[in-house]
Formats: sequence, C-alpha cells, structure tokens
Amino acid sequence: MWVCHVGDRQCHHGGRRAHQADRHRPDCAGRLALSSSSVTITGRGLTLDEVIQVARQKAQVVLHPDAIKTMRRSRAVVERAVERGDNVYGLTTGVSALKRARVDPGALARFNRDLIIQHRIAQGPPAAADTVRATLVRLLNHLASGYPGVRPELAAHVVQALNEDRLPVVRTLGSVGQSDLAPMADLAHGVLGDFALAAGEGLSLLNNNAFSIGSAALAMHDLGRLHQSMLSVGALSLEGFHANPSILHPSLESARPLPGLKRAVGQIRRLLEGSFLWSAPPRNLQDPLTFRTLPQVIGALDDALVYARDQLDRELNAAQGNPIVVVDEDRIISVGNFDIAPLAGALDLLRIALAPVLTASAERAIKLLESPWSGLPTGLLPGDGTPDAGLNELGIAAASLAAEARLLAQPVSFELPSTSLAEGIEDRMTQAPLATRRLNQMMDLSARILAIELTVAGQAVEHRNLQPLGRGTAKLLAQLRQRIAFMREPGQFPDNLEPVVDLVRMPG
Repeated sequence: MWVCHVGDRQCHHGGRRAHQADRHRPDCAGRLALSSSSVTITGRGLTLDEVIQVARQKAQVVLHPDAIKTMRRSRAVVERAVERGDNVYGLTTGVSALKRARVDPGALARFNRDLIIQHRIAQGPPAAADTVRATLVRLLNHLASGYPGVRPELAAHVVQALNEDRLPVVRTLGSVGQSDLAPMADLAHGVLGDFALAAGEGLSLLNNNAFSIGSAALAMHDLGRLHQSMLSVGALSLEGFHANPSILHPSLESARPLPGLKRAVGQIRRLLEGSFLWSAPPRNLQDPLTFRTLPQVIGALDDALVYARDQLDRELNAAQGNPIVVVDEDRIISVGNFDIAPLAGALDLLRIALAPVLTASAERAIKLLESPWSGLPTGLLPGDGTPDAGLNELGIAAASLAAEARLLAQPVSFELPSTSLAEGIEDRMTQAPLATRRLNQMMDLSARILAIELTVAGQAVEHRNLQPLGRGTAKLLAQLRQRIAFMREPGQFPDNLEPVVDLVRMPG
C-alpha cells in the first residue's frame, strides 16, 4: 500500500495493479509514502549529494509542484505544435536520417513505442543498480525541467518506478555519448511497462545523457573518497620513509598559489600533526621525487576534480535533449545540447591527472621496500641477513597495476570511429560513457595500488619504530592493523589485501 498526497487529500493505492487506473492523474505526481530521507525534483537544483542519496541510500523522490506546472505549460506547446502540423524533429517527423519522413498523426503512439524498441542495441554486461538509479534520477530531473515537453504523468511513472526500486536491466556498451541512446532505450523499455506514450515522449526518453551523467556522478563521488585515501596513505609513507618534511612548509601556499596544492599541503600537515617528522632530523636533504612532490601531484588531481565537479554540477541540471521547447515563443527548436564535450573532456582530464598519482604511489611502495632507498631491510621483514623476500614482491604487483592504469588514461573524447552514421549526419561524438567507464576501471586499480602502498608503509613505520606518529596517520595505521597484522615472520605474508582495498575505498 502506498499513498499519494494531494493538498489535504490522500489517494490510497493497493500496489502497482491498483494504481494502474490512477497513474495518469496529474495530482498524484508519482509521490509515495516517503522514508525519512527524500529528494525533491525541481528540474533545476539537483546536486551530486542528492544523486548519491537516491542511487545508494535509496532515498525517495518527489516532484515539486512547480515542476509539474512547468511540464504542463511545456506540454501545451507540444500539443499545439502537433495540432498545427508543425515540422518538428522526432515529434511529427522521423529521427536521424529519417527526419525527412512525416509521422502519421494516427500512428504517433506506435511510433514512439517503436522508437524505443529500435534503439535497444546496447551490448555487454548490465549496469549496477546504483548506476541505474542515478540514471533514473538524472532523467527525472531532465523531464521535470520542461524542456523535453513530456506530460507530468510520464515523470510520475518514472518516480513510481524509482521509489519502488523497480529497476530495468540496462546494458552498458553501445553508446557514443551523443545522447545515450542505447542504454536509455533499455532503461525506457524496462521502466515503461504498459504505460502509453504520447507524441514526442519516446524521443525525450532516449535523446539525453542521463546514463553518462549518472555514471559520472557516482565515479566523481568515489574518486573524492579515494582522494582522501591518497592523502592519508601518502602521509603514512612519508613517516615510513622518514622523509624530509620541508616539502610541507607553509610558504608553499604563497610561493605557488595553486588551490589544489594549498589544500593538499594543509591536509597532509593535519594528518601529520604531532608526528616525529617535525622534530627528528631528516634522513635526506632531498628525497626521491615521488615523496618530495606528493602534495603537488595529489594537488593537481584535486584541482582537476574541482573542475570536473563544476562541469558535472552544470550537466546535472542542463537541458540536453533535442529538440527543446521554448515556452515563451510557443515553439520547439532543434539544438545540439546532447553534445556533452565539457563533461567528456573533464572525465579525460581526471584520468590524466590520476595516472601520475598512481605511478607515484607504486614507486613509493617500491622504494620503501628497497634497502638502498629506505635504509630498512629489503622486503621490510624484521631481522638482518634473512633470505626471505618479505613484502618485496608486492612491488611487482604495484608496478603492474600502475602500468595498466596508465593505459586507461588515454583521452577518448576526441575519438570519431565513423562519419558515415545516419547518412553522415551523426559525424560527431563525445564517447562520454567510455570516458566514465575507463575512470571507474582506473579507480578500481587505484584502490589496489593504494592498498599495496598502505600495507608497505604500515610495515615500514612499525619496523622503523619512531614515535609518535601523526594523529591522522596513527589512526590509519590502527585501522590497517584491524585488517592485517604486522609481518614478523616469513609465513605471515598477507596474500589477501581485499580488506585493505575496502579500507582505501571507504576511508574512515
């Protein structure tokens, strides 16, 4: 049983079947009995935090009354265009190279349904549930903006599917990023059920970038978490190496006023508050570059993430369909808003900025493991002259993972596989879904590389046995030891680092 609240009235529905007769009622607006957490969809104010709430915490969604009014005004423009017989792409005409053909007014419903079926050409594995939910909430915000010109009833139907967690299977491969046609066709087909589409609504469900943007939102949120781990693991490595802390001198902020560098220096200093590094004489005048440039490299990723987040925040609330309704002019115009080059380029930038962070992480682990660099026994196993390799072989794994990650950093937003699609009309693409997919693959490798560095740094810190550690690094070491023990003997090799990988992904 769920309840639609309409002013001071309540409409009671006994599940999906009982709601069939009421689903086209505009005043229902797709509202459900809400949990303690809910997100209001306005068509213009969606945030990354709200996407995460809906996608991963299963927060309920509610259409704002103003959004319903906006959709009604926009829909009235669409219906007048149909009545006049205006030549409007995807509304009264075919799509792509078939835009020359007119749609029979009596066949509009079938045309819209067939349009979705004909675009179900996606391939590959299904998207995760949180990706589908993120896509749905981005789609819903797009519909609520009024620019697509759909009925509020369609938006309410999407709300109902999302709130009841009825998620379709959405295959992940087959989109070139000029609208996510293939995955959106899977999503629309699964969500609609027997819902009857009106003129133009089939194209509105397909011709948007909700899949790319929803996926990118999750990826950027996860990268933000990894960024915190990069700082804390790097700080512990400084202690494990007994590095020179001059690299964190406050004068860096004025000497090179880069926002990311400033934040990185400040955060690492806080992690190392109270550490022996500040009072003990440094081992080296200058350490290897992967230690010495720790704040610069991670700071550059921070700056890239800030830029990418700005692009994402704009795209979460931008109209990306084609055509769009211009209510004030009572017309519908063709546009190219589906080209999300700014976001695709930002995703490429993130991978480029991430690659050196991972290379440096792997190199720090290797140098901590090697006696000529660290001054500790090679492999970091206690005792002198042992033939056992200790943790030394982890350096090979780190190098391998970093090499694979670097290959994923290659930009994709300039790729153009073909100029012959749709008789040469569709001769431009952003590859935004691929850009996000590669970022996710890089982040999976990132967590594993950082887990290796953390394991090695923790071993080096305890082997060196200099106290005290920083407040932040001491906490991190304690969390590490809750998952794997200090290696005192050869037989204690930690052959399963998955608990450490989980720690890196979800820093405490």
